Amino acid sequence: MDRDLALGLVRVTEAAALNAAKYMGRGDKNAADQAAVDGMRRMFDFVDIKGTVVIGEGELDEAPMLYIGEKVGTWSEGSPEVDIAVDPLDGTSFIAKGMPNALAVVAVAKSGCLLHAPDMYMEKIAVGPGARGCIDLDAPFSENIKRVAEALNKSVSNITVVIQDRPRHAGLIEEARNVGARIKLITDGDIEAALATGFEDTGVDIFAGIGGAPEGVIAAAALKCLGGDFQGRLYPMNEAEAERCRKMGIVDLKKAMTIDEIVKGDDVYFAATGVSDGELLKGVVYYQNARAKTQSVVMRAKTGTVRFVNAVHNLEKSGRR
Repeated sequence: MDRDLALGLVRVTEAAALNAAKYMGRGDKNAADQAAVDGMRRMFDFVDIKGTVVIGEGELDEAPMLYIGEKVGTWSEGSPEVDIAVDPLDGTSFIAKGMPNALAVVAVAKSGCLLHAPDMYMEKIAVGPGARGCIDLDAPFSENIKRVAEALNKSVSNITVVIQDRPRHAGLIEEARNVGARIKLITDGDIEAALATGFEDTGVDIFAGIGGAPEGVIAAAALKCLGGDFQGRLYPMNEAEAERCRKMGIVDLKKAMTIDEIVKGDDVYFAATGVSDGELLKGVVYYQNARAKTQSVVMRAKTGTVRFVNAVHNLEKSGRR
């Protein structure tokens, strides 16, 4: 894929963030999410790809745009055929409540290289580059913490673990406490939490828990670009979900999938734009005279390049005022 694709993807996440940020604190997460979808879908029309959405807003009868199977991009002769995974607004409740850590994200890989994860739960563990190869979803969580601490040359008491604050994670939280690790509980935002493990300045060493499988694939793509590590195991809640996994070809539901099984190859891109302020990215700031500033990150696995992009937008000229 052309390296110039990176800037096109940043424009896509910027458009979603600029649209969604207008709804900050207004208590309507559905309106914020729809605004992000509208902005992202419109900008995809200008990206030189033959793209198929494999992770999006739901099936065709559930979503009018960015639905699974939708074709996006210019579809020009010679454009690369790619799989696309999107979350136009990761953290819808964050925006509705005026809270930090909301992102607009997109991951792109060659056709056939992203796991077409169904909309169900996934058991996950994620770490940054320094702890690559140290995690094992089948091992006790306390053992994973100790392994990561050794890899990072840290004491266990200096390891920071991020876990979503849910009753289903009581066991993980207890293990982390018993081993002496630091714990940061979050309400939502799986992708942002997993992404944070890839950047030392966030102070996050491990993300673990049971959350959305589509978000797990996007997080794995981001960590693939960063040289980090991720393991995931689909977590069906009933027989219907288990049967859906089997139809995908996943026969052994107990098997932990590696990052290379979830995101194949290294021709992978990831882009994210802050919607509200987070540990990694600043949120949208509106200036006087119909201008706004965004901060984004865009990464490519093949080169290992990580770019932070600060952009000032003229909202009148772009039609977003």
